[in-house]
Amino acid sequence: MKRKATAVWKGAGKEGKGQVSTQSTVLSNTQYSFNSRFAEDKGTNPEELVAAAHAGCFAMKLSIVLADAGFPSEELNVECTVTLTDGAIKQSHLVVKAKVPNISADDFKKHAEDAKQNCPISKSLTADVTMDASLV
Repeated sequence: MKRKATAVWKGAGKEGKGQVSTQSTVLSNTQYSFNSRFAEDKGTNPEELVAAAHAGCFAMKLSIVLADAGFPSEELNVECTVTLTDGAIKQSHLVVKAKVPNISADDFKKHAEDAKQNCPISKSLTADVTMDASLV
């Protein structure tokens, strides 16, 4: 499987602006800039996209791990925060709140840890991947 996205950047550094698009067109000429990355201007940024990718990938992987273990989830709410330090993403922190019937807290944490270690985005990051996982 291959997936692709494109980025077009116009202008120099802090004054420039760019647009990102995805193959699926979910993002289509979506604006990003220095200020949407390092301040709070409107638009996306690479770190936000990595966080979204990690949250989505982990949630899907956890749902598969749980179902394979006989515990289909009702809902998985995953928030991911990536931390950019010294020009690199140094940490990706997952906060997981899950509705999973008939599972013990210990079993849930074991399966969440499995998903954290084995989701493709976790495996692709050199950052420290941390997690808080709980049942609700």
